[in-house]
Amino acid sequence: MTFHIHRRALCRAIAASALLPTLPGIVRAAGAAAAWKPNRPIKWVVPYLAGTGPDNGARIMAEAVGPLLGQPIVIENRGGAAGNIGARQVARATPDGYTWIYSAAPMAANMRMQQNPGYDAVKDFRHIMRLTTSDVLLVVNPASGIQTLQDLVARARANPGKLDYASGGVGTPSHLGVELFLHAAGVQALHVPYKGASELVNAVLGNQVSFGMPIFSVAFPHVQGGKLRALGVAGSKRNAALPEVPTLAELGLRGVELTSWGGVSVPAGTPDAIAARIYEAFGQALKQPSVITALTDLGSQVSPSTPEAYVQAFASEIELTERMMKTAKLQPL
Repeated sequence: MTFHIHRRALCRAIAASALLPTLPGIVRAAGAAAAWKPNRPIKWVVPYLAGTGPDNGARIMAEAVGPLLGQPIVIENRGGAAGNIGARQVARATPDGYTWIYSAAPMAANMRMQQNPGYDAVKDFRHIMRLTTSDVLLVVNPASGIQTLQDLVARARANPGKLDYASGGVGTPSHLGVELFLHAAGVQALHVPYKGASELVNAVLGNQVSFGMPIFSVAFPHVQGGKLRALGVAGSKRNAALPEVPTLAELGLRGVELTSWGGVSVPAGTPDAIAARIYEAFGQALKQPSVITALTDLGSQVSPSTPEAYVQAFASEIELTERMMKTAKLQPL
């Protein structure tokens, strides 16, 4: 993959690299980190379908981090069950640094959305680093005739319970986001879960469902190409990639603010030296302008964190999911 840097993207890259955190605990292990030199390919499990935002972002990072570690990083897509299938696999893997997972907000949400996800998102993993965040975008097919959020709400009210929406799976931001939207708007719609964001988008593109709320990076190319119509952003502010699309709050729907995030984690019990080396390599990769450009061109925001902050992100997401479930009156499956 070849990355091209433009002046505006370079400015974004310089600004983003300034956000890279220091890591007191792992920095002290820098000498030990240098001692870990992987001697075979590393498997990075992405628990979502190929072509989704997490998959695209992981492939960009894998291409950059592999040379820094001296070994290729092989992406293995294990989509399904809102990321649970891949998460279970990595939770049981040997903690030797050769199996990673693209960890993300749904892993935390599943701790409340599902009665038995098959793993503990906090105890079964050593969370290395958040890499990016992404907005969630409310979209429809232009052929639907729906031009605005008000049009969608009006159609839902005129046809109670007859509209349907696609999600990337139970507990994903695309599911919780729509349920919050429906609650705030006082309307109903049928939930049709798919295996990932790419299938969600395909369902809207194919007029198989009325609407959806995928993560920004997956919907963005289709919005650019005119194949999807963006009605609103479920974020605290407008996304710079689509500045003309208002937030749902601007459109009168309060309390529907979601941000999807993702990063890299390893099985619990992974030694400090290995965790430190992985963190170090990702930190170096995220300073590369070409990497930052490629990620931001997907519609993601580069937002690296320390391991401590990443662990806290999981805890906060679990609490947020619990609150959202109460608001939307959802029961765990």
